[in-house]
Amino acid sequence: MKTAVICGISGQDGAYLARLLLQKGYAVCGTSRDAQVSSFKNLVTLGIRDQVKLESMALGDFRSVLQTLTKIQPDEIYNLAGQSSVGLSFDQPVETLESIATGTLNLLEAIRFLNQPMRFYNAGSSECFGNTHGEAADEMTPFRPRSPYGVAKATAFWEVANYREAYGIFCCSGILFNHESPLRPERFVTRKIVKAAVSIAAGGTEKLRLGNIGVARDWGWAPEYVEAMWLMLQQAVPDDYVIATGASYQLEDFIEAIFATLGLDWRDHVETDESLLRPSEIMKGQGNPTKAKDRLGWQAAYQMPDVARMMVEAEQAYQKGVVAL
Repeated sequence: MKTAVICGISGQDGAYLARLLLQKGYAVCGTSRDAQVSSFKNLVTLGIRDQVKLESMALGDFRSVLQTLTKIQPDEIYNLAGQSSVGLSFDQPVETLESIATGTLNLLEAIRFLNQPMRFYNAGSSECFGNTHGEAADEMTPFRPRSPYGVAKATAFWEVANYREAYGIFCCSGILFNHESPLRPERFVTRKIVKAAVSIAAGGTEKLRLGNIGVARDWGWAPEYVEAMWLMLQQAVPDDYVIATGASYQLEDFIEAIFATLGLDWRDHVETDESLLRPSEIMKGQGNPTKAKDRLGWQAAYQMPDVARMMVEAEQAYQKGVVAL
């Protein structure tokens, strides 16, 4: 039986990854800064809370990281932790950089220190690319991040590349484009839209206030993106991969799909709120996942319209007291 450590197990990706690894027969350990008080709501929602061992670990503290890895002796480590909101990173740039870049560095240095055959996955981000002028980004596209979050993720990416080349550690980064699910927190725009639309369809009278709906993103389905993470650590040689659907849609298209699923015209319910505009914005994000398809055998099964429909169905079920994830 393999043992996996998931840093950031309480988030969307961490919970789905935990479920996947349990299905594959892994012993799964999740870490949190204080596992004694964390609710691990997503694990409870997926019905796997009791199947996961939980440990307290502060990623910003090297000694804490070293002690935890020494205790668990994992075969695989998945680093999904750190401040996860692009918008919030403009308000909390220091916390964002430290939680992502320093946390990643501490994990890599602990692996090097222990000198054990641990395989390491790092959660990269399409935010590293910045604006690519309409071109689909692949693994050779230069990084030009436009947010503190993107800067932090780019820093962590190069830390991983450095430790792979300098010390021969099996470590890789998955450069994931946007991937959504019902487990997204409501501060993420996709979940915000879905929840508001379902509420309006049920008779609510509120208006949905959004920032720039002209931005375009490559949206996928989170439960299948975590499989790509696992596949990266099963390869003979570590490498970095872009994970995406390969198709880009404007946020307006996503909004329209959500409201249309509910038989509504989005234009009757959406207003622009300039306070939600970001200081700098990526106008179009699109990935080229050819390498992942060719080498990992991974390909997205769901596109944005599918994601919109499944999120609406899950939200409707949730509001009726049924979990559909």
